[in-house]
Amino acid sequence: MLNQTGLVLEGGGMRGVYTAGILEYFLEQELFFPYVIGVSAGACNAASYLSKQKGRNKTVTVEYASDPRYISWRNYFKNRQFFGMDFIFDEIPNQHVPYHYDVFYNSPVEFVVGATDCLTGLPVYFKKQEYGQDLLTVLRASSSLPFIAPEIRYQEKILLDGGISDPIPIKKAQDDGFKKNIVILTRNKGYYKKTSKFNFLVDRKYPNYKGLQQSLRRRYQIYNNTLDYLEKEETAGNVLIIRPSEPLKVGRMERNPQRLEDLYRQGYRDAQESMNKINSYLEG
Repeated sequence: MLNQTGLVLEGGGMRGVYTAGILEYFLEQELFFPYVIGVSAGACNAASYLSKQKGRNKTVTVEYASDPRYISWRNYFKNRQFFGMDFIFDEIPNQHVPYHYDVFYNSPVEFVVGATDCLTGLPVYFKKQEYGQDLLTVLRASSSLPFIAPEIRYQEKILLDGGISDPIPIKKAQDDGFKKNIVILTRNKGYYKKTSKFNFLVDRKYPNYKGLQQSLRRRYQIYNNTLDYLEKEETAGNVLIIRPSEPLKVGRMERNPQRLEDLYRQGYRDAQESMNKINSYLEG
């Protein structure tokens, strides 16, 4: 059933190192899916998994996290972005830790990246045939967090973080024909999102983007409704969820290499321990 099963990846900023650990184990086991969809950090980690570069995600996230060019207040005061987006989406893949574009583009796997349309506030999904050679651009758009990263203009759209409008794109995977999906979450079981304390800033920051304003205000509801949907789908046997088994100590902006390393290892272990369950699910 592997050829009929999708892989769905949540974002979560630096919590995404958990997903990186899982995907590293999948790489070692040569476990690949015909369809992968992700947003933000989930999509970024998927890219190195699909280029089959063992250890790359760990190098890019854990080892570069303490580099001020990657994430720092200096970036924010200089460019109004905490994450150094040019460094992450240009310098690293093209100079420091070269990305294997040839392996990615020669792979038969469909890789869908989700972003948010600032004008409508709705999710936008880019498939391989739509972004072509612009993989890094759509990954950047999907990872551009509101307030701390600039909007990305691409294909006549103005885009921001995919996690705003569709944080766990399970329904898109199902709409694309994958009725069975493995879903990797970056929050512990029982977590639900609360309403943001920064909603009062939304109109001031994005006065021309009414759709985005609405989506940002509803973000917690969208997220929590998706979790409720996933729970029902899991009970019905339509999804298999992997999520952090131990309490999270890593935040979205985490820079501590040891904490990131620990979370990466937790992801690897959780994947290892889930392998029998995964095999049963794929055979079912």
